Amino acid sequence: QVRLVESGGGLVQPGESLRLSCVASGFTFSFSAMRWYRQPPGKERELVAHISRFGDTTNYADSVKGRFTISRDNAKKTVYLQMNSLRPEDTAVYYCSAGPRFSDWGQGTQVTVSL
Repeated sequence: QVRLVESGGGLVQPGESLRLSCVASGFTFSFSAMRWYRQPPGKERELVAHISRFGDTTNYADSVKGRFTISRDNAKKTVYLQMNSLRPEDTAVYYCSAGPRFSDWGQGTQVTVSL
């Protein structure tokens, strides 16, 4: 059974940084591409970042390019999202998901960017 546990969210001011973590279990982590999604208040869930099985390929939504970095540690079965220069519009619940279907979700972690 796929289990994904996100953590690292919080309340920060604009311009600050956060690092999210997602610990995975119940599947072969190193065989799976991973993604971070987010769901802003009152909006649909959107793809933020993608990383390939071995971490050699990454892709980002245009809105976070140059500010967010996705990475993974296959030995720890963990995927990370380093978020720098945070903006109020980054406020959302952040979720990780595992390939190939990207249909399983954890409980998410809340990120709030506000003065």
